Amino acid sequence: MWPPGKIMANYRTDTKGETVKVTLARSPIGFDRKQATVVKGLGLRRIRQTVELKDTPAIRGMIHKVRHLATVAE
Repeated sequence: MWPPGKIMANYRTDTKGETVKVTLARSPIGFDRKQATVVKGLGLRRIRQTVELKDTPAIRGMIHKVRHLATVAE
């Protein structure tokens, strides 16, 4: 563990609180480059890849920006 004595939790996989599952349904190619950056920020790399993220307003806003590319499961 680094730094010594401190446990660092990944905010994407922290199981405390609500989570949301996001799946990339369409490719961001052909859309605005900012949307591809948002998809990458959500941790999505491939079509049909699913990631489980903490349900925060920031994540909800990112999902809203790419709602035509991704599907959401509570």
